[in-house]
Amino acid sequence: MPADMERVMTLTADGGVTRLLLAAVLVAATLSLATAHGPAEWIQRGGFRNAAGELCCGERDCAEISGEDVSITGAGYFVRSIRETVPFSEALPSPDGQYWRCQWGGSRKCFFAPPPSI
Repeated sequence: MPADMERVMTLTADGGVTRLLLAAVLVAATLSLATAHGPAEWIQRGGFRNAAGELCCGERDCAEISGEDVSITGAGYFVRSIRETVPFSEALPSPDGQYWRCQWGGSRKCFFAPPPSI
């Protein structure tokens, strides 16, 4: 085998192993992002929009909020842990019956609340 061909096929400490490992990690990370599933995946799949017409973002931007952390007031839903009141007009019905808050850039994009009991 020619020396040049042997050098190309041999993993060496001068970067060959590092490049191969880096490429493998990059491929794995890309595939995991493309196929990521989580508890808030329904928000991303549903294409939900807030009152301003903005997309609610993806599953990594949304978090479930405990019902014990939310109080219903005359002004809307008060989230105690972050001291935020979400007006009723800005809340979306939550298909899974839980509270969810989506944010992007530090501000709330969407808030999902369980539908009222009949």
